[in-house]
Amino acid sequence: MDLMPSSRTNNNALRPQVAGKFLVVNNEKFYIRGVTYGTFRPDEQGNEYSFEKVEQDFQQIAANGFNSIRTYTVPPSWLLDAAQRNGLYVMVGLPWEQHVTFLDDKSRIESIKERVRFGVESCAGHPAILCYTIGNEIPSRIVRWYGPQRVERFLKELYGVAKKVDPEGLVTYVNYPSTEYLQLPFVDFLSFNVYLETEERLSNYLARLQNIAGEIPLVLAEIGLDSGRNGEEKQAVMLDWQIRTAFRGGCAGAFIFSWTDEWHRGGYDIEDWDFGLTTRQREPKISLAAVAKAFAESPFPPNAVLPRISVAVCSYNGGQVIRDCMEGLLELKYPNFEVIVVDDGSNDNTAEIVSRYPFQLIRTENRGLGSARNTALKAATGEIIAYTDDDARPDPHWLHYLAQTFATTNHAAVGGPNIAPAGDGWIAECVANAPGGPVHVLLNDEIAEHIPGCNSAFRAENLRQIGGWDPRYRAAGDDVDTCWRLQHMGWTIGFNPAAMVWHHRRDSIKTYWNQQIGYGKAESLLEEKWSEKYNATGHLAWHGRLYGKGLTQALISLNERVYQGSWGSAPFQSVYQSAPNKWWSLPLMPEWYLIIGLLAMLSGLGVLWQPLFGISLSLLVLSVGAVLAQAIISASKATFPGPQKTEIELLKSYAVTAFLHILQPLARLKGRIRYGLTPWRRRGDPRMVLPRLQTKSVWSENWREPEQVLKSLHNLLQEDGAIMCIGGDFDSWDLDVRGGIMASARVLMTVEEHGGGKQLFRFKIYPRFSKKWSLVLLLFTGLAIKAGFDYSNQGVSVLIVSVFLSVMALLLLSLIYNECASPMAAILGSIESLKQKLSIQVHQTKYVAAVENEETANAGTDANFGNQGNSEVVLDKS
Repeated sequence: MDLMPSSRTNNNALRPQVAGKFLVVNNEKFYIRGVTYGTFRPDEQGNEYSFEKVEQDFQQIAANGFNSIRTYTVPPSWLLDAAQRNGLYVMVGLPWEQHVTFLDDKSRIESIKERVRFGVESCAGHPAILCYTIGNEIPSRIVRWYGPQRVERFLKELYGVAKKVDPEGLVTYVNYPSTEYLQLPFVDFLSFNVYLETEERLSNYLARLQNIAGEIPLVLAEIGLDSGRNGEEKQAVMLDWQIRTAFRGGCAGAFIFSWTDEWHRGGYDIEDWDFGLTTRQREPKISLAAVAKAFAESPFPPNAVLPRISVAVCSYNGGQVIRDCMEGLLELKYPNFEVIVVDDGSNDNTAEIVSRYPFQLIRTENRGLGSARNTALKAATGEIIAYTDDDARPDPHWLHYLAQTFATTNHAAVGGPNIAPAGDGWIAECVANAPGGPVHVLLNDEIAEHIPGCNSAFRAENLRQIGGWDPRYRAAGDDVDTCWRLQHMGWTIGFNPAAMVWHHRRDSIKTYWNQQIGYGKAESLLEEKWSEKYNATGHLAWHGRLYGKGLTQALISLNERVYQGSWGSAPFQSVYQSAPNKWWSLPLMPEWYLIIGLLAMLSGLGVLWQPLFGISLSLLVLSVGAVLAQAIISASKATFPGPQKTEIELLKSYAVTAFLHILQPLARLKGRIRYGLTPWRRRGDPRMVLPRLQTKSVWSENWREPEQVLKSLHNLLQEDGAIMCIGGDFDSWDLDVRGGIMASARVLMTVEEHGGGKQLFRFKIYPRFSKKWSLVLLLFTGLAIKAGFDYSNQGVSVLIVSVFLSVMALLLLSLIYNECASPMAAILGSIESLKQKLSIQVHQTKYVAAVENEETANAGTDANFGNQGNSEVVLDKS
């Protein structure tokens, strides 16, 4: 590493910076291969470090392949110079009294801030600085004493102090599992001390930490093992797999605790722990060679057998963005891959740009995204096919991480994060913090329910088995459909947090608006095909949790609980979230704007009649206020990478981000309504019957599993296009067929056993009305009656109001009736189909039995002739 010789040369190009999930130096990825250094017993003058010993140690550290050290105190400038001479970066600890109740005394708070400020000032601008740590493992009982929010706010203040002194310096807080729940999105990267002694547990926990880290890097600030208790050989073995597991888990680096057994803490030499890679006399342990080897072979082992990967890029008029994608593909470091670019009928210079690169270009007429992806699949020669978009740029090691996950799992598909790059303009930064972006949905820390198409890879054999991509999805929705079809086959989808791509966001509000309208259309197409995955209002109910920036926050946040253990003693303390409250989630839906429109209309009409005006205007204010509050809360969580902004620039960015949170549901609503995905949509049987309790029976001559009969009924309803859900563990019904958001019809089945395998299946079919919508109906009716009574006193204007409210009540009643009558008809029709189906099967069974009896009777006279004749009859009948 060619470092500048001057300790005060402010050359920020030499200092590590954050780039997505990794660190970079001079635009080259920088993996931290570090070791902790100190703390040591101070000499008589109070100096913790000895110049001669430091120089000797740093030479030995560098010679063994390390590139970073971590100190727990602020180092003197000469130590930073020594680190620079030996090609080492320094993680600088800023110590303060975090093991006491530090927030009780205002003077102590100011003293801590001043010491942090002084510590950063003494190092600011030095090219050997890796980062500053504003704290290390605040004890869980101290955090529990104050509550996490107060501690988070204080750490954010310390972060601001450090950044003000050294704006280009990276700042982190070193956490540990006992306070895992601390939310610190403001730090430049996430740091954790983790001591786990089984490979599987460490791997699983790293996946959890990666999801906590989100779009910023994860660094293990301490890993290690005590050789005094476990032996040097076990220490070497364990450090070897800890390092490899850390890098395989997508970490940006790791620090081994520690360089030497010499350790001084709290005024005492620690003699009963031996975590060092060298002894107190600096004699190497066998673990030093093991660590050096593991670091040298990480993150990717040399000479590993890697599968061939086909990279597919599909583009339609992507001339303005595809060049950056092509440049990124050129920089992929994977040794065995091909690139296939499908130009889907572009009428710009897309093909001309792509033709300048050494990639396969296939030009087709414009058939849409799903078809283009199938074209790439047909041409692919790799056993894995990875897709990215023309406005995305893959990380140089993107394919390595994908291949690594495929090699160690049986997943049919694997995805990774897509992160908006800095430098696309402030509107693009706001869009990156707005809803409607490509997010991934995880069922747990490693298994995905959905991965966006801009960063998705598949075993080509599995993708071909499901028939590839569905061509009906011309611009969006194809990735959701493909993920569901893979899961329907019983396969799983994995997620690797290090397999990242840079994904450029829309750089104007107009293009963002048009994109979200298209997403509304995609939702409509998906609901037509996968109606059982959508609720009555036409919204997808994910089983997993959404991860990514820009998610709109509900007014009342999820009920979060920290698992702290008895008396706060749990070593791993995580946040658990309950399911979102349905009613507090209503303002998140695009259809909330329809309610606002209705209330605005009623408020306008209420000018003619005061009681209506008061009620409707109050509800209108609350409805609009809910949207505005959600937007402001959500925008406040936005982060803007890149150079620090002025207060005016930040205010402008937050304001536009809040506006996009308001705009996006409107765009989606427009797309959904345009393509038929409305709360009043009709699916399934167009017939209607009187919504009342009915019972139907189906006789079966042959015994059948009751669950199989219900499944057959479910399939018949599904074929008829009905939207339904299946009763759960605590439900006293079997199927609920939705008519809309206000009503449905339910089925309950029982079975009578009549001996000899004969059964009578009884079905109870009954309507179900929404109590809340019934109250709305009563409200409209009551207001209409009240206005009618007021007509004689207040004139014709109130009569107009009464008539309007009466019409609204009748319309609502009609909708409720239809939403009961239609699913009732669908159920009754499907039961009749089920009865015919069972009757046909019984008839066929009786016929085959008769044929078999005839075969037996003829066997003794003319077996060959009888068997041939009867076989033909059976085949004809079938």
